[in-house]
Amino acid sequence: MKGFFLTSVYHFIVVGLMVSILNSTTHGQTNGSLPIDDATKLITYQEVVQEVGDKDSFFNSAIGWINEYYPNPVDVTKTRDPQTGKIEGLHRFKIKNTDAEGLVTDAGVIQYEFSLEFKEGRYRYIMTNFVFRQASRIPVEKWMDKKDPQYNANWDSYLTQVDEFAKGWIESLKAGMKPKPAAKDDQW
Repeated sequence: MKGFFLTSVYHFIVVGLMVSILNSTTHGQTNGSLPIDDATKLITYQEVVQEVGDKDSFFNSAIGWINEYYPNPVDVTKTRDPQTGKIEGLHRFKIKNTDAEGLVTDAGVIQYEFSLEFKEGRYRYIMTNFVFRQASRIPVEKWMDKKDPQYNANWDSYLTQVDEFAKGWIESLKAGMKPKPAAKDDQW
């Protein structure tokens, strides 16, 4: 009976947390420039980039970029399909706390998913499903609700770090996807 009671309390807390998250994201609250997908209500960075190239050259450029960008690229990518022109991945990065004296400490780990898709003359990236990894996964959109009874002022800093990471990721991807200049054979 005691185990049943504790399980019920745990489920009540989880359901309450989920309702709080849904309420905070459906009321259109945003923090600065974080992009919220209208359909999923998740922080989502996405863009179709017009670039010179075809599906195969984009795919190869993306694999090259992934191999340079990520320390362990094979573990990061879940799908690498040259036939469909799609790459999907899952990655984590650390966020930090900085106190009033400037002391920086680890605040935890954010996990996110990404996908890259390629067609003639364009490619698309999507970064979404940002989750704060703990004993349970907490969608980072929760941090956007300043009315949450558990609100912590550090959440704004965490959201800024997520945004800065995503924008740096996008900038690096775009640079890696630029066509490479043809090598000149005038060295002989």
